[in-house]
Amino acid sequence: MRRGHFEKLQPVCPVCRAGGAETGSALKLAHVAREENGHIIEGALHCSNPNCLREYPIIDGIPLLVANIRQYITDNILPIYARRDLSDFTEGMLGDCCGPNSALDQSRQHLSSYVWDHYGEFDLTRPHQDPVASSAVQSLSEALQLSGAAPDGPALDFGCSAGRSSFELAARGQRLVLGVDLHFPMLRLAGEVLRKEIVRYPRRRTGLVYDWREFPVRFPGSEQVDFWACDATALPFPSGAFALAVGLNVLDCVSNPRELLVSLSQALKPAGKVLLTCPYDWSPGATPLENWLGGHSQRSQLAGAPDAILRAILTPGAHSWNVPGLKLIAERDRLPWNVRLHDRSTMRYEAHLLIAERSA
Repeated sequence: MRRGHFEKLQPVCPVCRAGGAETGSALKLAHVAREENGHIIEGALHCSNPNCLREYPIIDGIPLLVANIRQYITDNILPIYARRDLSDFTEGMLGDCCGPNSALDQSRQHLSSYVWDHYGEFDLTRPHQDPVASSAVQSLSEALQLSGAAPDGPALDFGCSAGRSSFELAARGQRLVLGVDLHFPMLRLAGEVLRKEIVRYPRRRTGLVYDWREFPVRFPGSEQVDFWACDATALPFPSGAFALAVGLNVLDCVSNPRELLVSLSQALKPAGKVLLTCPYDWSPGATPLENWLGGHSQRSQLAGAPDAILRAILTPGAHSWNVPGLKLIAERDRLPWNVRLHDRSTMRYEAHLLIAERSA
């Protein structure tokens, strides 16, 4: 965690914020166990409210700012506690022992797919069939071009994954950028890229066979970037903290998409913009069926069409789930997004891009 980002963004206690406070109770830096070049690697943040006093740890440079911190750490204790010093050979043996669909295999597959898309173009030994262009970067470019100028102020990259979109936002907009996600292994890797300018990840070749890749990267404006663990549906910031919010293929990955949109509306300043892409790949494992935006109820007025429902939600007065303060101002459909599974398999999505603006 950068001290500068903490001081400028002034995060608040997620528990107090969820309790209905307009601004929430300020967090204070209570303990620093290790610091390197302005990055707090280990430490703790405390709620300043004497009736709360919640503690939020900083681990591997990532502050964990979620309301149910005990549950989050319990659910993520294995990736949080995971070693990063094992050789490729030893980790390969562990992967063979755990087998397919194990926690280790799932973590490696996620890293392989998303880090490849974010940073694979910088790997000079990438397989010849791998495309050079990043789907995340292409989608962000389309979104920024369509959205036009945003007000001055910080940018929020929610669902930042391995962090490339956060670096791109800083390089293109010359503004403070905060990348937030709940996937700790992704955040830790993004933090390592930020501090060390090195990408190291397992690239899946086939089955349980992974090739560990390591190569340097450098992005202009990276001093403006930081990465935190936050729930985008309950952001721990005062209202109006951000001028721009970007979420690439995140809406169908959260438990409640409408709560996400409401949270973003509260986090944006007047005339602030939110840039969304979504392939509407709904899964009950991520989002309960009753919270899907379409994908079911084909006998309803909008015939279960996700794009039509989201469009209505972002149009004042057009839907019962309308999000106060957000208004759709532009959209584009069928943006390609490739997810690499292994050397011989790539899954293709077609995402819907929407730009909404925060009213006064």
